[in-house]
Amino acid sequence: MPSRLKTRLEIGKDKRTFQEDPARISHELNTVFRYTRGISRPMAKDQSKRDCRQLEIATLGGGCFWCTEAVFSKIKGVTKIEPGYSGGKLTNPTYKQVSTGTTGHAEVVQITFDPNFISFRQILEVFFKMHDPTTPNRQGADVGTQYRSVIFYHNRGQKTTTEQLIEKLNNAKAYDSPIVTQVNPFKAFYKAEDYHKEYFKRHPEQSYCKLVIAPKIAKLREIVGVSLNGNNTQKS
Repeated sequence: MPSRLKTRLEIGKDKRTFQEDPARISHELNTVFRYTRGISRPMAKDQSKRDCRQLEIATLGGGCFWCTEAVFSKIKGVTKIEPGYSGGKLTNPTYKQVSTGTTGHAEVVQITFDPNFISFRQILEVFFKMHDPTTPNRQGADVGTQYRSVIFYHNRGQKTTTEQLIEKLNNAKAYDSPIVTQVNPFKAFYKAEDYHKEYFKRHPEQSYCKLVIAPKIAKLREIVGVSLNGNNTQKS
């Protein structure tokens, strides 16, 4: 049993709720984000090379990567998600090392997405809606620098988009407190151990999954206003 699980089983005692701001999500999200039985559509052979070049990557940390992976696995246009670690100095860290909070790494997901279906800004809008970006080094009962809110940008365009959206949300007072999400240049990503992959999908009855992740999926359903397919799958 993962060491973190013992701590997270106590999450049910934490009645903390996340910031709600339904009006902020535009009609555009209702159009772009819809649930499908498969995340990506099959590509025609003559278009596969072109479409591959169009794929982009986002690296985001919003607390437990089990949660973040589960949320983005439901979003149309996301073709691949890998849980892992970024932001630290140690090469190829293990979960046990990162869990000490001393390596400098954050739990993140590396998201490959098709900008023909969803933009980087829209990825960020979901990201900010589905976690609390105002609590330094904490998401609910998960406490430590590894659970910090952070965006690792891959190019200048992602940096600009991120900074503009954070400024807009802060100016609009979308949250009760200022956003503390870090915006850092991407340097390296290390895949997490295999047992973290698709954790929610493989362990839906686990206490942490039922008490923390399932409510996030329900919240996502409310945001986009459509039904959730229970058999969404992810392409590797």
